[in-house]
Amino acid sequence: MTSHDSGAMEAEFDTVAEWTAQAALDLGRDYRIPAACRGSGQPAALDWLLTGLAPDPGDTLIDVGAGLGGPAAYAAEQANVRPVLLEPEPEACRAARRLFGFPTFQGDATRLPFADGSVAVAWCLGVLCTMPGSAAQSQVLRELRRVVRPGGRIGLLVLLACGPRLDDPPEGNHFPTVADLDAQLAQAGLAVLDRQATSALPSHPPQWKQRLDTVESELQRRHDQDPAWGTAEDQSARIGHLLHNGQLESQILLLSRP
Repeated sequence: MTSHDSGAMEAEFDTVAEWTAQAALDLGRDYRIPAACRGSGQPAALDWLLTGLAPDPGDTLIDVGAGLGGPAAYAAEQANVRPVLLEPEPEACRAARRLFGFPTFQGDATRLPFADGSVAVAWCLGVLCTMPGSAAQSQVLRELRRVVRPGGRIGLLVLLACGPRLDDPPEGNHFPTVADLDAQLAQAGLAVLDRQATSALPSHPPQWKQRLDTVESELQRRHDQDPAWGTAEDQSARIGHLLHNGQLESQILLLSRP
């Protein structure tokens, strides 16, 4: 799968991604990272992952399903890594290059275009549940293991189903349970070093939240009447409802390749 097959997911991850990048560029440099982290880049979660990944300065960080590249840019600022982005949606790839200039490749998370054991660290944030089923999710994890050298580390952010039934789930998502994910990790040969529910982490810093709110207001002002905006907002609202009702849980995990 080189791009999202669902029209709702294309609106969310491609069309609105491009709009978000343009809004951030217009608002100014300080807005770029918060805007490009919409939906997958809580600073406290990124800090937790970077502490566990412990990259050396100058290490390459492969970001699988990188979106607009906000989390990767945050990692570059905080840990002096060199991000390389992989993203399936063409508009998101172009937007990430415009925002941050990192090497960015359009490609499939189940077939990573990187050599075996080529990096010490990688992460994959909010991607597994966008795969079309458990087989594809398992393949993503195997690919992450393949490209990380022995002893290397991988960060995950994943939305997990807390039961067998979800009320009105968002279109195109397939949420594993904790048991599903643990089985997939074991089959991929990845060890869980640590895990944390993101709900237990500190909320956005005030300045970060202010910038996010400004971006959100600007997007709504510009695109409120566009069907793609309504579709993306509906997807986000459905996930928010499931998280609020305890039917989904957001976790971050630190993994290692033995």
